[in-house]
Amino acid sequence: MANKKGNSKTEINGLEVTFSTRGKEIYISLTDIAKLKNVDDPSDVIKKWMTNKDSFDFYSLWEELSNPDFNSAEFCRIKIEELGYNAFVMTPTKWKKLTNAIGIIPSAGKYSEGTFAHPDIALEFASWIDSRFKLYLIKEFQRLKGEEQKQLEWSAKRELAKINYVIHTDAIKENLIFPLLTKDQINHVYANEADMLNVALFGNTASNWSRNNPDKKGNMRDYASIEQLLVLANIESYNAILIEQGLPQAQRIVLLHETAKKQLETLTLSITNKKKITKQIT
Repeated sequence: MANKKGNSKTEINGLEVTFSTRGKEIYISLTDIAKLKNVDDPSDVIKKWMTNKDSFDFYSLWEELSNPDFNSAEFCRIKIEELGYNAFVMTPTKWKKLTNAIGIIPSAGKYSEGTFAHPDIALEFASWIDSRFKLYLIKEFQRLKGEEQKQLEWSAKRELAKINYVIHTDAIKENLIFPLLTKDQINHVYANEADMLNVALFGNTASNWSRNNPDKKGNMRDYASIEQLLVLANIESYNAILIEQGLPQAQRIVLLHETAKKQLETLTLSITNKKKITKQIT
């Protein structure tokens, strides 16, 4: 369940874990995972893990590989002067302050939701806590990334569908809209052209699709594949050219349908071959 900050809480094997979107990454709550060991004082669990030499080697190496602003000089000082001694203690706040770390985000403020970490580090921490729980966490993280990818594809699809919209409507306005048409008649012309594209690509009108799919929200374009929307953008542009050339709709729909069919076949074949190659490599 997502909150207004963009965080989401998910129950994993009986434990509620918070995921937080930070930039392009989904960070995971170390505080929640630590409750597997100590519900009353999870911060102490995190501190013990960070103080562990093997853990220190892992999250410091992560910073060296992933953080261009990592304070390597201070890291070396800690490793030489502090690490390995009984008095050595590391906490998220100390680590962040001394090295400008980005892999572990310490808790801060009265209403803090705890310490978060990059998935690479959070999974290592989970392994230290409970290797079985780590597997459950990996599965949930993969599910969230899958949903995130679907959302990105959805956004891309919607943007793609708009690419040639202005070109298309301008062509209709300049060539098919006459000065004496009423507002309703003008709207009908636009809708009629849009539906012609629907028939050319999907083989169906918007109204027929809605009648046949009463349980689905939106319209047929909302359920189109990325390949279909790419072709839609292309035939919108092509239709604008055909309109400017003065071709009647009866001729245009045939040409548009043939173009859509060829482009879909090409895209589908290309994607299928790419998947085969990827499968062979992996």
